[in-house]
Amino acid sequence: MRCTIAGHSFYLQASEVEAALSGIKPEPITGSCVRIGRRWYPVKQVGAVVTRQDRRDFSAAEVMRALQGLGFTCAPTPPDAS
Repeated sequence: MRCTIAGHSFYLQASEVEAALSGIKPEPITGSCVRIGRRWYPVKQVGAVVTRQDRRDFSAAEVMRALQGLGFTCAPTPPDAS
């Protein structure tokens, strides 16, 4: 899927996103998050890993749109830990 994040075009596939995040421990979630595999990650962390851009260069909304387009589950707030 072609998407634009911070003015740069990327061709992303769900399998590539999953592979990029495998072995990476999720940071504490304080805002928007995405479920990749069995884990929830902060959207900004995923965006930084996948695009290799500084987190200040893109918005969480841009990354959420791209990830939802790939079929990932996104949430505006962290899921309940219970």
